Amino acid sequence: MGWAIALHGGAGDIPLSLPADRRLPREAALHHCLEIGVAALKARRHPLDVVELVVRELENHPNFNAGKGSVLTSRGTVEMEACIMDGNSKKCGAVSGLTTVVNAISLARLVMDNTPHIYLGFDGAEAFAREQGVEIVDSSHFITPENIERLKQAKEADSVQIDYTQPIQKDEKSESPTGNEDSQIGTVGCVAVDKNGNLAAATSTGGFVNKMVGRIGDTPIIGAGTYANNLCAVSATGRGETIIRGTVSRDVAALMEYKGLSLKEAAAYVVECNPRGDVGLVAVSAKGEVTMPFNTTGMFRACATEDGCSEVAIWPSVQD
Repeated sequence: MGWAIALHGGAGDIPLSLPADRRLPREAALHHCLEIGVAALKARRHPLDVVELVVRELENHPNFNAGKGSVLTSRGTVEMEACIMDGNSKKCGAVSGLTTVVNAISLARLVMDNTPHIYLGFDGAEAFAREQGVEIVDSSHFITPENIERLKQAKEADSVQIDYTQPIQKDEKSESPTGNEDSQIGTVGCVAVDKNGNLAAATSTGGFVNKMVGRIGDTPIIGAGTYANNLCAVSATGRGETIIRGTVSRDVAALMEYKGLSLKEAAAYVVECNPRGDVGLVAVSAKGEVTMPFNTTGMFRACATEDGCSEVAIWPSVQD
């Protein structure tokens, strides 16, 4: 048994031809956040603190669909959501509909720690944020030129786009993609276990490009996009409605608990049982195992274990 950590930056139809200027900043961010998480685990910080710390860093990176990089609703606004969960106690906190909170994951942690509830949304969550003194900015902080363009393209295509959706060519006169026409940003998440087997999971997102105002995805729903117990911790990414229907994160834990499957077997089974192109996840077990399966073209992901294993990848590798 030893510590382990895994994180993701979203899954979807990520082309092998992804330009370097889009790929390298994300890979660098994953490397950076992995190093932060590893250092925290080595310093014997609790996994709950580790996953919050790592997801905060990912939220602050504009190339991922969380925090600063959150995509826009059909009205051109942001509605961010996040969830955090402790494995041993099953304590958890979740938030939705945030428009001014810089780090949604930290507000979710405060819901867990400072309220008798699990889930706060919209005006109530915003009011709680102000009471707790978390960092708040004007909502315009989150509305980037890139995401305005993504919303424009989604509206023109009359579509709701998940993470890493390829541009839709409307007719033969369409020009080649400029690089800003698609939703090439992804939901973020992190799972961690320390050498004592303590587990935690955290996920944060801006949702779908062009989503309806008020839409809630899988990220803040316990057992769907985020889950942790005494066996494993899971953070999912992909098409939220599919992940909710499949109770993806909880199913991984249930297969381990009731069927005696290993972490890798359980995660692989759950991912393959869901529609192709819809689901990816990262997970760690109490034994220090890591798995990062997906049925999409690719998934931005990274992991490290105490025995020296380390990986940052996008597309399927040989061991996958």
